[in-house]
Amino acid sequence: MTDQEIETLLHQFFDDNLETLKLEGNHVLTVAVRESARQQVLMYWRKLNGIAKQVTDTEVKLTLPAQQSPEGRPFAIEGVVDIVQNTEQTTMYDLKTHDEVSIRSNLESYEAQLNVYAYIWQHLRGEKLDRTAIISTDLPEAVQRALREQREGQLDYALAKWQPIIEIPCKPDQIEQTLHKFGEIVDQIEGGNFAPPSADQLQNVVPGTRSAFGRYVCRNCDARFSCSSYRQYIRRSSRGGSKFEAEFRQYVLQDYGDDEARLNRRLLEGEN
Repeated sequence: MTDQEIETLLHQFFDDNLETLKLEGNHVLTVAVRESARQQVLMYWRKLNGIAKQVTDTEVKLTLPAQQSPEGRPFAIEGVVDIVQNTEQTTMYDLKTHDEVSIRSNLESYEAQLNVYAYIWQHLRGEKLDRTAIISTDLPEAVQRALREQREGQLDYALAKWQPIIEIPCKPDQIEQTLHKFGEIVDQIEGGNFAPPSADQLQNVVPGTRSAFGRYVCRNCDARFSCSSYRQYIRRSSRGGSKFEAEFRQYVLQDYGDDEARLNRRLLEGEN
């Protein structure tokens, strides 16, 4: 099968999956969001098809059961990874929607999770493992700009510069420390002892980016408009709350898709 035939299939799979989501859960996307997601799938394939063709196990579920928190609460850890195995080595990949720059600037926050997955794979499943890595599926700005401007050679250059595979070294000697930290988080959640970062913290720039925490992280949270810290943060950065109100309205409307989808929804619900 040629690369062009594969891309044609990817378009078909994308549309089929989107239609399934609409039928099963009334999930709809605006035209802009839908096409952005489609481009992300295609660019991901073009950049990483070499790895994709080698994947031997996809969405492998890993489970570490029967753990106990410092306060005695039972918990389990679950994760999903992709495995590439050949005669020379076995590699574990963990896909993240975070961008490449922020991952490379905050490696420690990803090492712990992959260490646990590697421990499960090697010690509980008894499988060989040589490498672990993160794959960033977020399209860098240079690729997005090339897609928008459509200048000859610009997209090929941007894709060549994109390095979405980030090696994460295994550190088996830190597994106990990692599990202890996970247990502490379980105790905090179960004990109701947690709170969002303050509005001041939301204004801090995330390492490796030019964006404040409130923009870079919180804008991906569906509960942000119920968060007092986020409401305070966004009102600080706007005049009289106008930016907050505009963002909230856009957030609500995009859940209903484009104009046609919103009209169909009203008709289905019996609205005039």
